[in-house]
Amino acid sequence: MKKLMTSLALLVSTPAMAADQMTVLLDWFVNPDHGPIIVAQEKGYFAEQDLEVEIVAPADPSAPPRLVAAGQADLAVSYQPQLHLQVHEGLPLTRVGTLVATPLNCLLVLKDGPIETPADLKDRKIGFSVAGVEEAVLGAVLGSYGVALDEIEMVNVNFSLSPSLMSGQVDAVIGAYRNFELNQMDIEGVEGRCFYIEEEGVPSYDELIYVAKSDALDADKVSRFLAATEKATQFIINNPEASWEIFSATAPELQDELNARAWVDTLPRFAIRPAALDAGRYVRFETFLMESGLIDSTLPVSDLAIDVNAK
Repeated sequence: MKKLMTSLALLVSTPAMAADQMTVLLDWFVNPDHGPIIVAQEKGYFAEQDLEVEIVAPADPSAPPRLVAAGQADLAVSYQPQLHLQVHEGLPLTRVGTLVATPLNCLLVLKDGPIETPADLKDRKIGFSVAGVEEAVLGAVLGSYGVALDEIEMVNVNFSLSPSLMSGQVDAVIGAYRNFELNQMDIEGVEGRCFYIEEEGVPSYDELIYVAKSDALDADKVSRFLAATEKATQFIINNPEASWEIFSATAPELQDELNARAWVDTLPRFAIRPAALDAGRYVRFETFLMESGLIDSTLPVSDLAIDVNAK
């Protein structure tokens, strides 16, 4: 009995193993697109996977992938189209998981405006925020209607997409998110209409992905992170109202009509199996970028993305 008590005392006094620490950089300020990450944190799913996750919103939205490539964070939320270009630039990055599994980007116009189809954009102004991929996307959409890029005027409106459209500064914007800008305009009493790019000649892709440093990848830790976010996604889909309460309670600025609407519109777009890799999407988008003149040759999928559970 004395020996048993001594063993129990040693067990109680022995400190628990420290959880593995991870730093995850978001692509922007916290919003409904990040639902599975925030819910996994709040529900304790990361802790169940022996992870202590620090979630960081960036001061500069373009910085997270480069910080990960420099070894200053474990994961970054990024975008499949940008990943292709960044890997071609030589950044040691790879996709390890998917957060939002459909495009969110759309070509946005006023519902009651003069633009009935993209063909009506000839000789008109189109606003954008980020050059590069957006031009290729717009070129594909307009090309389906016989309009060339040199037949429209592109206007850099920074991140003032819907305001520039509502004010008449431009006739359309590319890069608007269908789960946010449409709701934002409606709340302000102006109806918009999206031309969905994946229905207009652009290959479908994963809008939001997790990227890691390809030459310093901890596949086990990433796999556990994805298991936690998968569990959170299942909870969100099964309990949309309860999960919204959990998510919105994390910050006062989330508790408004825009975020509540965006939450509902984003739910069906979360990746049900975040670790699963659709290799065909990466092949098709590489081909699209090469045909658009943004890259000179195509890379194999293994240079761009992996399934960590298959390693």
